[in-house]
Amino acid sequence: MKPEQVVLRLGELTLKGRNRHRFEKMVLEQVRKVLRPYPVIKYTKEFGRITLRLNGTDYETIVPLLRKVFGITSFSPVYTAELELGQMKQMALQVMHSIEQPPVTFKVNVRRANKSFPMDSQELNREIGGHVLRAFPALKVDVKRPEVELRVELREQEALIYCAVERGAGGFPIGSNGKAMLMLSGGIDSPIAGYLAMRQGLRIEAVHFHSYPFTSERSQQKVKDLAAKLSGYSGSIRLHMVPFTDVQTRIHQAYNKNLLITLLRRAMMRIAQKLAESHEAGALVTGESLGQVASQTLASMNAIGSVVHLPLIRPLICMEKQEIIDIAQSIDTFELSILPYEDCCTLFLPPSPSTNPNMKVIESIESGMPWLEEALNDAVLRTESVWIDTKQEANDPFSSFF
Repeated sequence: MKPEQVVLRLGELTLKGRNRHRFEKMVLEQVRKVLRPYPVIKYTKEFGRITLRLNGTDYETIVPLLRKVFGITSFSPVYTAELELGQMKQMALQVMHSIEQPPVTFKVNVRRANKSFPMDSQELNREIGGHVLRAFPALKVDVKRPEVELRVELREQEALIYCAVERGAGGFPIGSNGKAMLMLSGGIDSPIAGYLAMRQGLRIEAVHFHSYPFTSERSQQKVKDLAAKLSGYSGSIRLHMVPFTDVQTRIHQAYNKNLLITLLRRAMMRIAQKLAESHEAGALVTGESLGQVASQTLASMNAIGSVVHLPLIRPLICMEKQEIIDIAQSIDTFELSILPYEDCCTLFLPPSPSTNPNMKVIESIESGMPWLEEALNDAVLRTESVWIDTKQEANDPFSSFF
């Protein structure tokens, strides 16, 4: 038995008040683009949800695509029956029989949108529930915490019957809350920061700092592969590859003590902000997590972040490492992130990086680098920008998302 429809629930989007219709429209547009290879699907938008009529499209084929659409909290495969009690009872039994692991408890929840139907919701709950219980003698009713909730919705022309609920990506549709520049390294944290930022409705571009030939082309390809993973949730992502070698070596030649990492990261922040402003991004997103390394103490982050005026978004700031790893594994970036390719941030590391940098000392050191601003601008000019997508076949539904 194959589902004929799919119900998509939009969750917290329904709380957006006057903006709700705009958010719902954006989710619908995103779903249409994702499912572009399946033109027979028909769409209906309702309050807080979208219904897809599959018209023969295989449900299991579109599940992986729906799971990556931000704004969808959950979705369910739906079966239909005529608006006749006997037909609804028969379909309810088929839905219950289709459950792989037979439940111990259940309840029936009838939603009677069609008020012309002669029986009310409570009567239908009893009739359909009793029919199911007679077919499953070991089954019990639990109205508070059932293992399975059998849902029956009476529409104008048909009844929708379903019980399975698939978890969606949640959050808000891509671009609904603006655009930001993600500082994307080759590590575990920054891709997750990008993922979480996108889930909150930010469209992202990414900036990566490489120090070729000190870092290999393989390390650059690793970052492109990570960006490709993220593009599976957003559509093509523009990745800015910044040649950081000259800036890094000149700063190291001028100063190579315990504040070196702070100085390098301040330089990166300045470059990222320049790129963000030139590409109309309203914030910077980083993978910083409080206390993980010397540059991520509160004092260090203040010293590094104070060099820019754009908002700094740090989605991981209070997360434990295992929480971050769990998300990385769930979105399939973890195995890429742990590949042992070098990173420009690991070059020229001082033996004891400062965890409590002094701003006056930092500003004094930078004042002795009159060439710094010109070097940063030169790095921006030599930045190469590429569009990254999921690397799937040519008809990948995300390949022309934006």
